[in-house]
Amino acid sequence: MNHSASAQRSRRAPHVVIIGAGVSGLGLAMSLKRAGHHEFTIVEKGDDIGGVWRDNTYPGAACDIPAPLYSYSFAPHDWSQRYAGQQEILDYLRRCTDRHQLHGHLRLRTEIRAAHFDELAGRWRLHTQSGETLEADVLVPACGQLSRPSYPEIPGADRFKGHTFHSSRWPHTHDLGNRRVAVVGTGASAIQIVPQAAKDAAHLTVFQRSAPWIVPRWDRTYPLRKGIRRRIAHRVARLGWWLFNELTVPGLTRRWPITRLSSYGCTAQLERQVDDPAVRARLTPRDEVGCKRIGISSDYYPVFNEPHVELVTDPIRDITEDGIRTEDGTEHRVDTIIYATGFTATDFLTSLHITGSGGRKLADTWRDGARAYLGMTVPGFPNMFLLYGPHTNVGAGSVIYMVESQIRYVLDALRILTGGRRRILDVRPPAEEAFTAEMRRRVQGTVWSTCRNWYRGANRYVTTNWPGQTAEYRRRTRRLNLAHYRPDSQGHTPGTPP
Repeated sequence: MNHSASAQRSRRAPHVVIIGAGVSGLGLAMSLKRAGHHEFTIVEKGDDIGGVWRDNTYPGAACDIPAPLYSYSFAPHDWSQRYAGQQEILDYLRRCTDRHQLHGHLRLRTEIRAAHFDELAGRWRLHTQSGETLEADVLVPACGQLSRPSYPEIPGADRFKGHTFHSSRWPHTHDLGNRRVAVVGTGASAIQIVPQAAKDAAHLTVFQRSAPWIVPRWDRTYPLRKGIRRRIAHRVARLGWWLFNELTVPGLTRRWPITRLSSYGCTAQLERQVDDPAVRARLTPRDEVGCKRIGISSDYYPVFNEPHVELVTDPIRDITEDGIRTEDGTEHRVDTIIYATGFTATDFLTSLHITGSGGRKLADTWRDGARAYLGMTVPGFPNMFLLYGPHTNVGAGSVIYMVESQIRYVLDALRILTGGRRRILDVRPPAEEAFTAEMRRRVQGTVWSTCRNWYRGANRYVTTNWPGQTAEYRRRTRRLNLAHYRPDSQGHTPGTPP
């Protein structure tokens, strides 16, 4: 091969493999297409795109972020209502996939079990469950934080004679009609499920460990608009909701009094909608407002006025053959148990066995908790960029805004690799260490550190959330700073033969 041919080959666009066809993975794929980068593959273990919006099909499933903000900035949509339902969001993602012609890049029903970085070739080798090996110059895990169901460890769960399932694995062939139903958990999913389940169940028992803060759901339908009116309306609504959430963030991160407005809304709604003072007292939150995600609903509280709905706040002792037994010795006989217990949000990439340079294992690197520079890059794992990684979730606002910030960063990395300025991008350990130390220091002063919640890892650190406004994250990820990355070492340009 002559020198000019070799140089031309070395400047070709790196091949990107994206793991996951949810909101993050699809957003990156569309942005790659828009930037003229067509060398990528999306690997998805499911049989369809959509991620959480494919999996969570329980009755009442909807987004609790206003739809104009919970959508891609480059793909406005005529939403039917402010808080879009699961099916409408999934249809939106499918239309985006069609419009950007992503089907030719998709590999569905393909599960990646392991990936290792080949230092000699400067490439990632990915191993599928079926035994196939794929190669990538750049690896982008976009598996999300809310993809692996969390099941509570309750003694006797395996001896229950009835039906049990997690809210994200809803069996639509199972009819709740005329059944005694238990809902374990009172988080975001349960707040949507309980009003729907109460319509069908003969008796509904809700097991509550701690009462959530719930503010009214100010929903509305949107009129159909066309042309410039549509574009203006979308941008105005998006900007308005973004500003609203940015003003809310200091109440969570610096615990300013602004969050009291939410507590007033919750308390007023609770007083107005629940008749029994004793039930109302048990539904009154004890945690500081915002320490767990604030629920949005206008039909959750009224359910507890119904004679066939029971609220249980005694801790669960075990599960029997016929129901759930609480610490006071009461056995609550039920036919169906629904676990609305959320996801293992802090167990980032635990289903993947990832090996970086020098044989280092990501699981060992993260033994004391997930950590990554800007939530995206990990020292010793070259040319790997996480989407929706540690410290990139938001307590107020849209995660899609955060993901688009990360996408811009990845696109900048690809420009650097394609332009030949670097062959390998491996973040320096001091850069990651300084960032992680900053995050741990800042989250200590947030409301999220005041209670037990899904933001915390096993080491009790809040590893999921960004402790600032989304505008700050957008600014800090606007450009990839090469000073934070190691210079190229001996090796070959990704994609070229050794």
